[in-house]
Amino acid sequence: MKVEYEYIFGKHAVSEALTERPDVVKQVFLEANFSDKKILNQIEQHGLTPKLLNLNNPPRGVSAKASHQGIVAGILAEKLMLPYKEFIRSIEVDNDVSLLILGEVQDPHNVGAVIRSAAAFGLSGVLIPPHNQAPVTGTVIKVSAGMAFRIPIVSISNVNSVARDLQERGFWVYGLEGKGTVTTVEEKFVRPSVFILGNEGSGLRQKTKELCDALISIPIHPRCESLNAAAATAVVLASWSAQHPTALRY
Repeated sequence: MKVEYEYIFGKHAVSEALTERPDVVKQVFLEANFSDKKILNQIEQHGLTPKLLNLNNPPRGVSAKASHQGIVAGILAEKLMLPYKEFIRSIEVDNDVSLLILGEVQDPHNVGAVIRSAAAFGLSGVLIPPHNQAPVTGTVIKVSAGMAFRIPIVSISNVNSVARDLQERGFWVYGLEGKGTVTTVEEKFVRPSVFILGNEGSGLRQKTKELCDALISIPIHPRCESLNAAAATAVVLASWSAQHPTALRY
């Protein structure tokens, strides 16, 4: 069976992969004049044999006009994904633990942006289902600024079943919702927290709303109807993080 790679490009993205998750990097393509010694040393250290980057016939999904900086890497994106059961056994649940669940977020730029926000604000993992959801691709990794290699990305089978399991483990589940029952200003995040982000257009599914312990919203000026999914998520996670500064230390 042919192996399907996702391709990432640019010095920062490839160096992050080689630093944080070299096990997922299986191919490297370099322009003939590529001379970044740090990255060349990383490639040699991990036993990879670079191939010539031919922009007349670039790897799948990489535009010849992309800002590749002379380097492209092929990764096994599925190896980035931790199975949920393995992940949940590995974390110690306390009040400074928070998770983000993506529920049918379909724009890969949003997925990458919220992964970056989750890493920035000290979350312990981003949980991603397989259905009606943008998968982890080269674009997602690029937009995450390499944070997809630094925060656990967890594969889950179903949003609602995992949310229920986390509730049984002591988590309080918040759904991000424009008309919430609580706001980021008034809420006190006193328990381990889970935040569920719904689809960019339709929001959370009704059954998901019903199982949430609270629906959380962001106070905004009446001249602005709403924030986009990535911006809203960043605000909510920053609100949680402000009450849990310990989460930023590790």
